[in-house]
Amino acid sequence: QVQLVESGGGLVQAGGSLRLSCAANGRTFGSYAMGWFRQAPGKERECVAVIINWSGITYYADSVKGRFTISRENAKNTVYLQMNSLKLEDTAVYYCAAESTGRGFFDPMRYDYWGQGTQVTVSS
Repeated sequence: QVQLVESGGGLVQAGGSLRLSCAANGRTFGSYAMGWFRQAPGKERECVAVIINWSGITYYADSVKGRFTISRENAKNTVYLQMNSLKLEDTAVYYCAAESTGRGFFDPMRYDYWGQGTQVTVSS
């Protein structure tokens, strides 16, 4: 069982930056692929970034490529999402999730554990 707790959301002006954190319990954090997802009102949950286990290889949705950076510190059981040049359309609840095979996927159905989410609101 893995418990995930996100933090770092808030209100920011367009063009600004936020850094989200996701803290996990458990000794095997490094074996999981981690993903950041977001869900805006009336929209489906979408994956924005994935980091696979151990090697730290990353993947990004086209909508955030070049603006968002996912990283992890296995020693701290934490994954981060640095969000720069934020746009109004980035407004959503952001979730982190853990995927047990370690390979990472964009499909949220492949993820085994989820955090409670943190709200990110970008204003004009």
